[in-house]
Amino acid sequence: MLRLQRIPLLNLLPIARKGAPYPKSVIYGDVVKGLPVASGSADLVYCSHTLEHLALEDCQVALRESARMLKPRGVFRAVMPDLRHLCRAYVTASTKDPNAAGAFMRDSNLGLERKPRGMALVRQYFSRDAHLWMWDYAAIKLELTQAGFVEVREANFGDSAYPSFADVESAHRWENGLGFEATKA
Repeated sequence: MLRLQRIPLLNLLPIARKGAPYPKSVIYGDVVKGLPVASGSADLVYCSHTLEHLALEDCQVALRESARMLKPRGVFRAVMPDLRHLCRAYVTASTKDPNAAGAFMRDSNLGLERKPRGMALVRQYFSRDAHLWMWDYAAIKLELTQAGFVEVREANFGDSAYPSFADVESAHRWENGLGFEATKA
């Protein structure tokens, strides 16, 4: 929505006002194309519910880009939906609920209930609502290690030793989520 909020006239559309407005100091960047941050300059990088909106190959690029920005021993912390939790909920519900598959698809944000038309097409162009690749801890840990991170651990809301992460974390974003903290080598 940040891109849409910065385009004159389009920023007046109700869709552009969805979610909190971003402060003027926030700049748009594409982690897959590379962010305007000097290599080895960041102590910390935080990511909330973004990686699952990328195709696998793009997510791998984003992890390498996060590592590139960090100083040695810098920390990358993220939260995303937990595929294992979603699958367990589906399997449990599927034995007694004929709507379990639909609930799984909605809860996981996979698939489409209806083809986008009208303003939904505009929104689809400016946002990445759909989940393109889902993760469990073992899979994301492997990708993080291949991107140059060490000391990867599962994380929970508010459990970081770095107080700055508390400034950007929201408890509701961690509900049933998969969190990790990884240190750059």
